[in-house]
Amino acid sequence: MSSSSHLTRGYAIALTSAAILSTTAVFIRYLTQTYELPALVLAFWRDLFLAASLFLGLRLLHPNLLSPSGSLRYLLAYGLVLAVFNSLWTLSVALNGAAISTVLAYSSAAFTALLGRWILKEPLHWAKWTAVIVSLAGCALVAGALDPEAWRVNTVGIVTGVASGLLWAFYSLMGRSASQRGLNPWTTLFYTFGIAALFLPAFNLLLGRYLPGAAAHPVDLFWLGQA
Repeated sequence: MSSSSHLTRGYAIALTSAAILSTTAVFIRYLTQTYELPALVLAFWRDLFLAASLFLGLRLLHPNLLSPSGSLRYLLAYGLVLAVFNSLWTLSVALNGAAISTVLAYSSAAFTALLGRWILKEPLHWAKWTAVIVSLAGCALVAGALDPEAWRVNTVGIVTGVASGLLWAFYSLMGRSASQRGLNPWTTLFYTFGIAALFLPAFNLLLGRYLPGAAAHPVDLFWLGQA
């Protein structure tokens, strides 16, 4: 396959994933508003359901992909980053609404460019600098971050939304690193979501009394389906 075909395929996958991610915010908002499902509890179940589905699928079709190939320590760190990102993203949707939280999460593009320059020594030419500035400015305008009143009323929401974009950038860079290590994308996906599902109960129970939308007691993690 030619390099242009690879590039076209990459853009198509990126656009499709962006569209799908945008719809997840709508579902998250619906569940947290209509059924009052706590945000961090929802994050736990999302990761657990996906990890379980991937395990069954890979076990039936490609059981060899269930082997981490000696990269378990790296995947553990990757799963921790995903757990923090999913927590912030789900909490941001609950606090800001689907539209604003999605825009704030897409600040990750700017953060990825900056972190790629800092960590991976990737080039950052004038076109990327322009994209970074425009992206961050757009996020600030949509979130109302230039209005002092918005910070007074929704400081937690704005900070959480921007933080979700920053963690998404870290998650993206770790995905690039995983590819460079030769890890199969399906193996990476299964282990990161599975490990995130193990971290999230701890986040809920240890931080439940400090964070909105978290489980304060173990039984609260099984709130799902009670409404």
